[in-house]
Amino acid sequence: MPLPYVLLSAAVSLDGYLDDTGPERLLLSSPADFDRVDGVRASVDAILVGAGTIRADNPRLLVNSAERRVARRAAGRPEYPLKVTVTGSGDLDPAANFWHTGGDKLVYTTDRGAARAARLLGAAADVVPLGPALDWRALLEHLHDVRGVRRLMVEGGGTVHTQLLQQGLADELQLVLAPLFVGDPAAPRLFGPGAYQGGRLRLLDTRRIEDVVLMRYAPTAPGSGTAATAADRHWLRTACELAALCPPSGTAFSVGAVVVAADGTELARGHSREGGDPVVHAEEAALAKTDPADPRLSGATVYSSLEPCARRASRPAPCAELILRAGVRRVVTAWREPDTFVEAADGTGVLTAAGARVVVLPELEELAKAPNAHLPG
Repeated sequence: MPLPYVLLSAAVSLDGYLDDTGPERLLLSSPADFDRVDGVRASVDAILVGAGTIRADNPRLLVNSAERRVARRAAGRPEYPLKVTVTGSGDLDPAANFWHTGGDKLVYTTDRGAARAARLLGAAADVVPLGPALDWRALLEHLHDVRGVRRLMVEGGGTVHTQLLQQGLADELQLVLAPLFVGDPAAPRLFGPGAYQGGRLRLLDTRRIEDVVLMRYAPTAPGSGTAATAADRHWLRTACELAALCPPSGTAFSVGAVVVAADGTELARGHSREGGDPVVHAEEAALAKTDPADPRLSGATVYSSLEPCARRASRPAPCAELILRAGVRRVVTAWREPDTFVEAADGTGVLTAAGARVVVLPELEELAKAPNAHLPG
């Protein structure tokens, strides 16, 4: 299921403590960075904070710039983004600023917490129960499918940031580093203990803003099961973009492929008809660049814009078989192979029969099809 683009936003001190924006508390961001944050708020469809942040900091979460609010209205959007909070217990203060400023408000909670939240808030917010426990993927799917949220800004707190990043649901981390030491062991930290991706995040951008530095990072580690992570969407989008590099053909698909280790390290990439070979397939080209003895292949994911082929006439082994021979047991693709050249192609069936996991992300299907728009069917 498609999910919103999830952007985590926070400011931290040099010794790793989180911005604390409540009354009479330490502010780590600079005035210019507060304006940048206001611009990010104006760009998104919804802003989310945990219920603990509402209780501790009593935020308003507004777009403060009148010009930005006018621009949102001119674009046919609400003046303020949807404001969202998450609570397991439903224990919310109906007098908090969150409920009395801005536009629409939404509460996600458990079945147990829903009755309490509805009783406390009345008509101030829509309350959505998610079941016996909070489920972040179900929450994001509801935001996307029911509320039309395509970009979600998450402003805290640390527990919310931790859970989204650990579950592979955060697409981007915008981190502002302030030139201060807090030195208070009781101050909140940005992330809590637990399991995070094993490898390094990808640095997207850095920018100096007065005396603070903005750093933008994206997760890189693939998922491990049949549920897609934010990194899975990034790597599959990369594979789809590689397909645009293929020399045009009227008799073969244009496909891109990327092989990524479990820690997010890119092992190889390739595309159809690469290197002047008129019949080489994308997965074949990418796997040919890997070391067959590389132990990372057994935990790797192959991203292919088109489902790996199950049958082909130009080579002894189809791509599904090449993937299995390499020891890879997870494949993410955007588009199941149509009958254009091979009827009833079923690379997914070949892979799953051998124990591999195949994940299809239909939200990227049109991007995968774009370099093949000239082909029949």
